[in-house]
Amino acid sequence: MAMARSLRGPRPITLVLAAVLSIGFLIFILSPNSNSDAVSTAKRKLTNAAAHPLSPPTAPFVKPDSSLEKAKPPPVVHYHLNNVTTTADPIGNQETVLILTPLARFYQGYWNNLLALSYPHNLIALGFIIPKTKEGNAAVAALQTAIAATQTGPEAKRYASIIIMRQDFDPPLSTQDEAERHKRENQKVRRAAMSRARNSLLFTTIGPSTSWVLWLDADIIETPPTLIQDLASHDKPVIVPNCFQRFTNEKGQPDTRPYDYNSWQDSQQAADMAANMAADDLLLEGYADIPTYRTLMAMSADKSESRETRAVIPLDGVGGTALLVKAEVHRDGAMFPPFPFYHLIETEGFAKMARRLGWGCFGLPNYFIYHYNE
Repeated sequence: MAMARSLRGPRPITLVLAAVLSIGFLIFILSPNSNSDAVSTAKRKLTNAAAHPLSPPTAPFVKPDSSLEKAKPPPVVHYHLNNVTTTADPIGNQETVLILTPLARFYQGYWNNLLALSYPHNLIALGFIIPKTKEGNAAVAALQTAIAATQTGPEAKRYASIIIMRQDFDPPLSTQDEAERHKRENQKVRRAAMSRARNSLLFTTIGPSTSWVLWLDADIIETPPTLIQDLASHDKPVIVPNCFQRFTNEKGQPDTRPYDYNSWQDSQQAADMAANMAADDLLLEGYADIPTYRTLMAMSADKSESRETRAVIPLDGVGGTALLVKAEVHRDGAMFPPFPFYHLIETEGFAKMARRLGWGCFGLPNYFIYHYNE
């Protein structure tokens, strides 16, 4: 008869191995996926991004990771433009502002002033157009450095989206020196090129949720931090502040002087001169040999400390150094004519076109912004 096998308990080494395996299994099950943070971050980016590369540029488009989701077909989106508001309280109504800058040179003062604007940056989109020149290449490099520092910095300082365009045509002047830019014989070709650049930038960047468009020149280095709110508070279709320039006068003292002469009220003398001009002639402002006798906003300023900064005057021509436009004015068709339009061109031609469309243009003679002093 066979003897029964004796029953033995488990060896200690077996118990230790079992415990180790059990602990390892529990750690594997309970620990978060190593890629979960990356996945979560990517999903957050996708949530805040445009739905498709063909979507209007109201938000940055981030190409989705193929491992996260399948590519989406082009969307069919309904935009109700009647719901886009432009009011005297743009922050309270969460109105988006598109700041557009034709940029040939990069000034750090411009960027510092832009960052100092107190309007919520998450409601601001930026657009730039830069010529394909050696100077333009340097401007792009400097701009991209500034953008990288801002968009990776504190979230409150980051902009909703930024678009950089390069001009698809050659600039008419080989230099951006101030004296060369303002020569009378250069005005027609220079300002026609500026109009083309502005129109390209506008038509490419304006989105269905854009409420306001602020045209801000690249050499504007000082404005009140509340520039956008201050201009919008007047609730005007087109409004422009007075552009001055700081300098040291002949006594060695700091002083200011008018800079932009393109904001004006028309005169009968100018109208008579225009009536006798050929169709392609321009009636330019700011040149002694063309006495238009227009009322220049630059010369109507009250520089006293007690001045009324909210004083408003109607204008027939506007400059573009810091021009706030309700987006619906542009949507109605008001653009910057690159050709003589009633003998006006670029920003002055834009004012004429806006007025022909039924929109008023206005200026703030005692509200100052400052141009870089070359």
